[in-house]
Amino acid sequence: MMFESGLYVVATPIGNLADMSQRAIDLLEAAEIVAVEDSRVTGKLLHHLGLKKKMRRYNDYSGEAERESLVAAARGAVVALVSDAGTPLISDPGYKLVRSAREAGVPVFTIPGASAVTAALSICGLPTDRFLFAGFLPNKAKARVETLTELGQVKATLVFYEAGPRLAASLSAIAETYGDREVAVARELTKKFEEVVTGTASELAARYAAQEPKGEIVLIIGPPADDVAYDTGDVDAALREALDTMSAAKAAGVIAKRFGLERSDVYARATQLKSQ
Repeated sequence: MMFESGLYVVATPIGNLADMSQRAIDLLEAAEIVAVEDSRVTGKLLHHLGLKKKMRRYNDYSGEAERESLVAAARGAVVALVSDAGTPLISDPGYKLVRSAREAGVPVFTIPGASAVTAALSICGLPTDRFLFAGFLPNKAKARVETLTELGQVKATLVFYEAGPRLAASLSAIAETYGDREVAVARELTKKFEEVVTGTASELAARYAAQEPKGEIVLIIGPPADDVAYDTGDVDAALREALDTMSAAKAAGVIAKRFGLERSDVYARATQLKSQ
């Protein structure tokens, strides 16, 4: 198969090496340079495919000089960009390189394939007509809750990547912020011990607090119900808690997003509570 010169964004397997497409294999065989996150990881894949290739490291710490070098090479040769697993740029390095190539007039092509986001969505049983992928939840508890609050009224299924040691804490924060929304934990996708567990966030928080999970994890949260209603007591309780650490203006913004209310109305109530 013939490939014209340019930058090729190449998806690689997220676990099962048999998921590598034939077109992706042909492209890697034709590539003069393979830009990689970790040469040890990609080296194993290339060895499995029976290929020996010149690899250059490209990750979040790569600077302008590395990008310019790869873009220059792609003007007259096939340059492949891969991540350690899955589709590059999806919570992985690469968008600055792609943008630099496009700005320089260098053709950019996609060799599509595996992605943990779409793989998890396809088997979790939660709505997939609208979804929002938001990368990893923050590690710190306060920032985690703020992120969940910000996204709380998005009318879509929410998708995050998560690590085993943090999963129970994230599920507890989801339970506190969203109540009994349905949640799915997809783990070790395409591998021998692949599993998808569904339930409420509080149920799954207890499960994974008792036994920390291993492997790569996709955390999926169902969308808010259309008929969710909150009484004044819910809003006041949330406001009082927020006012312990935030100004009235900041608390009003956070709580208004969480409950889908007008910020001005919540701010008025926040100032009343603060004066009390």
